[in-house]
Amino acid sequence: MKSQVFGNKVFIGMSGGVDSSVSAALLKKQGFAVTGVFIKVWQPDFIDCTWKEDRLDAMRVAAKLHIPFITLDLEREYKKEVVDYMLREYKAGRTPNPDVMCNKEIKFGAFYKWAREQGADFVATGHYARCARTNRESRISNLEKKDYGLYKGRDEEKDQSYFLWGIKQSELPHILFPIGHLKKIEVRKLAKKFSLATAEKKDSQGLCFIGKVDMKEFLANFIKKKKGDVLDGGGKIIGHHQGAVFYTIGQRHGFTLIEKTPRQNAVYVVAKDVSKNTITVSDTPSKDKAVASVVVERVNWLSFAPFAGAKLRGRFRYRQKLISLTMREVKKDSMVVAVNSHEWNIAVGQSLVLYEGNRVVGGGVVDKLLYSE
Repeated sequence: MKSQVFGNKVFIGMSGGVDSSVSAALLKKQGFAVTGVFIKVWQPDFIDCTWKEDRLDAMRVAAKLHIPFITLDLEREYKKEVVDYMLREYKAGRTPNPDVMCNKEIKFGAFYKWAREQGADFVATGHYARCARTNRESRISNLEKKDYGLYKGRDEEKDQSYFLWGIKQSELPHILFPIGHLKKIEVRKLAKKFSLATAEKKDSQGLCFIGKVDMKEFLANFIKKKKGDVLDGGGKIIGHHQGAVFYTIGQRHGFTLIEKTPRQNAVYVVAKDVSKNTITVSDTPSKDKAVASVVVERVNWLSFAPFAGAKLRGRFRYRQKLISLTMREVKKDSMVVAVNSHEWNIAVGQSLVLYEGNRVVGGGVVDKLLYSE
């Protein structure tokens, strides 16, 4: 349905996939003046790049829908804001989330800004999420809510709200997620109904825009591998690895164990020390490794800042089951959050996203882990 507040000119990011294709078709059907935009980003020369094929698919869909089509070159912005950020974080021993940064700086950063400058009333993407106006009081804030909010997509298996916490609240009234109320199976059916060229195209996996790529091999082209020791909980050397920067908390593979018995359970990384180039693994993390609370920086509140003591739910990883959290300290751009369950595989650098029901309250980057004494 067209907005009664703004105009009807929409620029939609078209990746050449089925989700953005159906999104464009739905917008056109609803009467919007739609322009398809393929965002060209930086891609390394050491992997097979499919951007030309993806752009061609997007062009075919645009032609089918009889909508204008534009290619927007954001190579420089992507290299600086996503790739360089990711490399800095890994070198520092942190676990970044490039997809979060891609949405914040590219799709709803550079692309959003450019589209609005071109006269777009709305910017749309094929994300499984929802933007909606709300008019109710929140149980975790003293403020009455009469603004736009970001909500989880209807399809719990495909919901992408976790990656969108960096969107500015002021942008929400101008953002459309046309398939946020649909399930994936319904999107596929619509693609066939609209006779779109991407109806049978497989979903892309991996790094935002770049596609399927092994992260360790990707990083190895920028960060030199350095053999190091794998330790057990007591500090004994039980194997070796290719460099502590390549591993993240909870990882179960990519290292070699010297002493391994047939009865030994699978082990995973429970700690790493980049300065000493060691990782520590275990098959049974001890309770003292459970995180009691986290310090979160670079916080973005998508609706309101909850009061200290408020209980919410949240996740540290995409598709992680929502866990119980309690707000300890709340500031404009930082927070301290107590973890009310036994969570040991939280890594510094990951995103923590908070929810009140289906609504995204806000998110930020984990800067420090605090353990029970």
